Amino acid sequence: MNMVRRCISLSLLTAALFASGLSHAADIETRTIKFPSASNKGHPQVIGVEKFAELVAQKSGGKLSVKPFPGGTLGPDLQTVSAMQGGTMEMTVMNASLLAGNAKEMAIFDFPFMFNNTREADAIADGPIGQKLLDKLQERGLVGLAYWDLGFRQMHTLKRPIAKADDFKGLKMRVIPTPIYVDFMKALGASPVPMPFTETYTALEQGAIDGMTNPLLNILDGKYNEVSKHLTITNHMYTPQAVIVSKKFWDKLSPVEQKILRDAAMETAVFQRKVARDEAAKVLGELKKLGMTVHELPPEELAKMRERAKPVIEKYTKELGPVVQEMYAAVEKVRAAK
Repeated sequence: MNMVRRCISLSLLTAALFASGLSHAADIETRTIKFPSASNKGHPQVIGVEKFAELVAQKSGGKLSVKPFPGGTLGPDLQTVSAMQGGTMEMTVMNASLLAGNAKEMAIFDFPFMFNNTREADAIADGPIGQKLLDKLQERGLVGLAYWDLGFRQMHTLKRPIAKADDFKGLKMRVIPTPIYVDFMKALGASPVPMPFTETYTALEQGAIDGMTNPLLNILDGKYNEVSKHLTITNHMYTPQAVIVSKKFWDKLSPVEQKILRDAAMETAVFQRKVARDEAAKVLGELKKLGMTVHELPPEELAKMRERAKPVIEKYTKELGPVVQEMYAAVEKVRAAK
C-alpha cells in the first residue's frame, strides 16, 4: 500500500513539474536580441557578450537568441543608446558614465581617483548605489542589468611622453564625450577633444589628437601601439561597463524572460570581470614587447594630478547632489572593511 501511495505521489509530483515546465516555456517567446559593443572580437567586453548569449540560450531553451555585433559595426555608443530608446536596438554594454546624459548621477563614475582598486569598484557597482544609478535610467527608456569590467584608464601619446603632471600642458587629448572628463583634462592643462571611441585610431594616426586615455585592454585590442609610442600608468579613473536594455523591448518581455536576461547579465559579470582582469595583467608586457615606452609617474606627480582634479570634483559634487556623499561614504566603508 505504501508503495502504491509513493507511486501515486511521485506521479503527481512529476505531473506538477511537467506542467510547471510547460507554463515556464509558454512564458518564453522566440526572440532575437541584437547586442552591439564597441570593442573587437576577442576583447573581454565581447567575450562577455558571447558568454551572456550562451547563458541566455541555455536558460531559455534556445528561444531567446542573442546576436553579438562587435567592433562598433552598428554605430558609436551614444547612437546605439538613441536606437535603444527608439526601440530599434535591444541591448548594449558601454562606459557607465556615457549615460550621464540620461541620468546625470551616472557622471559620478567619471570622478578622478574615486577608486583605488577593483575590489572597491565592484563593491559599489554591485551594492545599493550601483543599483540606484541603474534604476534612474528607466525614466529615459533604458533598463540597467549589471556592470562589467574594462579596467582603470591610462594615458598614451604619440610623440611627447607624459612623465610628470606638467607634461599635459598643450597636448590635444581625446576624452570620453562627458563634461567631467572634459573639465578634468582642462584642469591638467591639456586641450580636451571629445570624440567617439570608434574614430580615435584614425585621429591619432592623422595627428588630429596627440593622445588619449584608455584601459590597457583597449590599447592592445585597438592596436593603439601603432599610433602611440608612450604609455603612462596613471590609474586615474575606473569606469564600470553598464549592461543596458531598451525599455521598449523590456516591456514586451514576460517576467520569466526578464529574469532570464537579468540573471544572465549578473552571472556574466562574475565571469567577464575575471577574464578582463586576467587579460589586463598580461597586456602591459605585450605592449612593451610591441615597442611602447612605459612611464610610471612618481607619487609626487600623481599627487599633483589629484590636487588639480579637486576643483573638478567640487564642481560636480554640487551638480550631482547627495549621491556623491553617498558614494564616498560607501567607498570609505569598503576600505575600512579590509
